[in-house]
Amino acid sequence: MSGNVSRNIEAILFHRAESVKIKDLAKILNVEKEKIEESLSQLEENLEGRGVKLLRNNDAVMLGTTPETAVIIEKLIKDELDKELGKAGLETLSIVLYRGPISRSEIDYIRGVNSSYILRNMVMRGLVERTNDTKKRSFIYRPTFELLSYLGVTSLSELPEYEDVQKELNVLLDKDEPKEKEKEE
Repeated sequence: MSGNVSRNIEAILFHRAESVKIKDLAKILNVEKEKIEESLSQLEENLEGRGVKLLRNNDAVMLGTTPETAVIIEKLIKDELDKELGKAGLETLSIVLYRGPISRSEIDYIRGVNSSYILRNMVMRGLVERTNDTKKRSFIYRPTFELLSYLGVTSLSELPEYEDVQKELNVLLDKDEPKEKEKEE
C-alpha cells in the first residue's frame, strides 16, 4: 500500500470510528508492526494542538477528542440525546432488535450506509450495548434490558412479526456469505 503510513492510519481510524488493534493496522497496510508504531508516534505529533488526539489502550488505538474540547463535546452530546432518533436511528434500532447480536459491518450492509454515528448515539442513550466478539475480533451490538423494558417485552420473540422479520434479515445476510468466502480463498 503506497502513501504516507501515518496519513493512512489516520484515515482508517477516522473511518472506523472505534478502536483498531495495531496488528490489524499492520495487516491492512501491509507493513511491519514497527513501522505502524513509528507512524503512530508521527500521527501523535501531527495531532498536537488540534481538537483530536490519538488514544492508546494496550494494543489498540483510536482517535478521540482532547480534554480542552470537553465542554463543547459535552454540549453536543446533550443536544444529541435530546433529539428524536429519526428514521435512520429507528431503522438501525430495528435491525439490532430483530437481528442482534449483530456487527456494525452487518448493519452497514443491511442499511447500505455507515452506521457508526447512529450506533454510538444509541449506546450513549442506553438503548444498545456494544461488546467484543472474540470470534470475529470486532464489536457486536445487542439491545439493552432497559430498551426491552421500555418496549414492554420480556423477550425479543415478543416483538411484532419477530420470526418473519428475522428470517428476511437472515436471507439478506446469507446471500452475501458465498461472496465473502470467495474473497477469502
